[in-house]
Amino acid sequence: MPTRPAFRPAILGAVVLGGMLGVALREILLLPFTALSDQSTLARPLATMAVNVVGSFALGAVAGRLGTRHPLGRAFLGTGILGGFTTYSAFAVQSVTVFSAAPLVGIFLAVLSVLLGLAAAALGVRLTLRPFGGPDETPAGSGVTT
Repeated sequence: MPTRPAFRPAILGAVVLGGMLGVALREILLLPFTALSDQSTLARPLATMAVNVVGSFALGAVAGRLGTRHPLGRAFLGTGILGGFTTYSAFAVQSVTVFSAAPLVGIFLAVLSVLLGLAAAALGVRLTLRPFGGPDETPAGSGVTT
């Protein structure tokens, strides 16, 4: 019978602290676009897409570099900071809002956001694996192949 991993308060603390920092960073970066959203329904969704693409790249880089090593660093950087920085829920709501006003634009932005996020994550992984030896030194358990 498999054993359950032990609860680690340090991991939880790293996620909570990182999450607070990531959310704060995202909101600071999105502040200028909040004022623009009165003039354009696309300002905030485009800004959210940019944040999510940058966050996907960074998360790919963290996954590629750390793999399953450094669980505290992964929890702080990946789950915490980048999990708080990116926002799937805002993406979903904004996609529905844009879709209700302009269906083709809404579909285009949603598909573009997902594709750019996937490409950015793959690029982040790829760029961080190469300097460290490529596929022979891919961090175990990262699920990443080159």
